[in-house]
Parts: sequence; C-alpha cells; structure tokens
Amino acid sequence: MLHSVISSEYASYLIPIGILFAFILTVICTGKLAEFLPKDAGREFAHDGKLSAGKPRGAGIIFVLSFMLAALLFAPVQPEQIIYLLLVGVSMMTGYLDDASKMPWGEYKKGFLDLCVAAMVALTYLKYNPNTISLVLWDVELVIPQIVFAVLIVILVWVSVNVTNCSDGVDGLSGTLTILTILGIYIVNILCERGGEFSYLILLFAVCILGYLWYNASPSKLMMGDAGSRAMGLFISIAILKTGSPLLYLPLALMLILDGGLGLVKVALLRFLKIHIFKNTRLPLHDHVRKVKGWSNTQTVFRFAIIQAMIIVATLYAMNV
Repeated sequence: MLHSVISSEYASYLIPIGILFAFILTVICTGKLAEFLPKDAGREFAHDGKLSAGKPRGAGIIFVLSFMLAALLFAPVQPEQIIYLLLVGVSMMTGYLDDASKMPWGEYKKGFLDLCVAAMVALTYLKYNPNTISLVLWDVELVIPQIVFAVLIVILVWVSVNVTNCSDGVDGLSGTLTILTILGIYIVNILCERGGEFSYLILLFAVCILGYLWYNASPSKLMMGDAGSRAMGLFISIAILKTGSPLLYLPLALMLILDGGLGLVKVALLRFLKIHIFKNTRLPLHDHVRKVKGWSNTQTVFRFAIIQAMIIVATLYAMNV
C-alpha cells in the first residue's frame, strides 16, 4: 500500500521499516491482548500437558494479523500474494475458532477445511505460475500435467499444515523450527533468484513469529494454538511452492515432518489398516525425547533446532556446489 504513495527512490527504506514495524506490533499487541484470549484446559495425554492449563491460547491470531497488516502496508503485494494472505488468514481463523471452542472440532471437520484451503492454494498457484518444478540439486526441470500438479499441491499443503500443527507441544519448538525452515526457503530464493515479492513476506512472517516467541520462550506465558500452527504450516507450503522446487520441503522442514508427521502415519496405519508401528516410541517425537530420554523443554527446542539448522546448511551447500 505504502509503495503506491511513496516515490521509488525512497521505497527501499520501507523494507527495514516494515520488518521493525511487524516485530514491534506483534510484541506490543501480544502483551496487551493476551488476557482476552481463550484459556487452555491442559492436554491430558501430552507430556506435562497439564502445566499449560490456564495459559492464554490462540495467540496465533495476534501474530498472523500483525503479519497480514505489515504485508499489506509495506510489501508490494500483487493479486497472487493477496490471495495467499487471505488464505493464511482463513487457516488462522479456523484454528482460532477451534482454540476458542468449548468442544474441540473433530479431525474430519478440520481435515475438510484444510482440504478446501489446499484446493484454493493449488488453483491460485497454477493460475499465476507454470506447472513445472525444478530439481535444483540435479539442475533438472520437469513439466507436470496441471491436474497432477494440483493434486500434489493439495497433498503438500495438507501435510505441511498438519505436521506443523502436531509439532506444537513444547514452548518455542514449532515457532523456532518454522523460522529456520522459512529462512532456509528465503536463502533458496536468493540462490535461485526466485520468490519475487514473496521473499519479503517470508521476512515479515519470520519476525512476527519472533515477536510471539518473546512471550512463548520457556517457560511460556501463552501459546499459539491451532490459530498459529495451522497458519504457519500453510505459509511454509506456499513459500516452498514459490521457490519452484517444492521437493526441498523434505530437507528444509525435516524436523517438523518427523516430529509431527510420524504420529499422523502411526494413527492412520492403525486406524485404517490395523498396522501398529512405532510401538515403543511415544509420538510426537518431542514427547518421546522428554518422557523417555529425559530431555528438558529447552534441550528439546535447541537440539531439534540444531539438527534442522545443520540439515538446512547441508542442503544449501549441495545446491551451490
């Protein structure tokens, strides 16, 4: 918005101003509005889940709205980016309504809503981008039929939303891993000269999560809830699509995938095929390392983040060889 009223010679100053604005706005609004958020009832089956009882929940609504406002004010957004912002807002709002509900929404209801959002992402992406993907590690580009690509995008979005959501169980964990993942994507955009205006949105989203982590660092004062985790998962999927190399989602978000995804696989196999795997592993993985391995919350966040950072560095190096 501000780009349209400021001359081009001063437009570059909007970039750092927007980043500072997004962070400060998130910190201030979170501190002022936390008391109005719904309170967590404590998760019965999660390790130390009862310790979260009474804390404000659903803080994702604050940092996502801060991000959307900063993006509209400071980013040179085009129609494609505006649609993505609206979809991130929709994903956040459905998560927040679940957070605020006295009776948690069922898995199938949330799954259907995720499917609708994923379909909109697929339609939007294919309208504004070619149906090709780059295998950057091998310098190969593939053309994929649009209908096949659309199905693959829906799968990517659904997986990203749900594994990120399932990884939200330790103070600061999912937010820290998300920041590492999207900053890895930001660097990929620089190396591949891709991303365009979306690269700036990545920075804005990252600093808004940092503003939330100001209060969520262990011991946390509040929690993002589904409002934050579902929006983060959606944003990650869109960001990786905009690189033109969606397969990079696997290494750049590997710890999110392992932490949140293994539990989804275990439940799905047991429920639909009666196959029981990981019998001796408590899932999500963040519960296993705390309950079985004796890691503290801080150790869990740092060690997961260190592993993810090393994987990202190795991936970026392989791309640049």
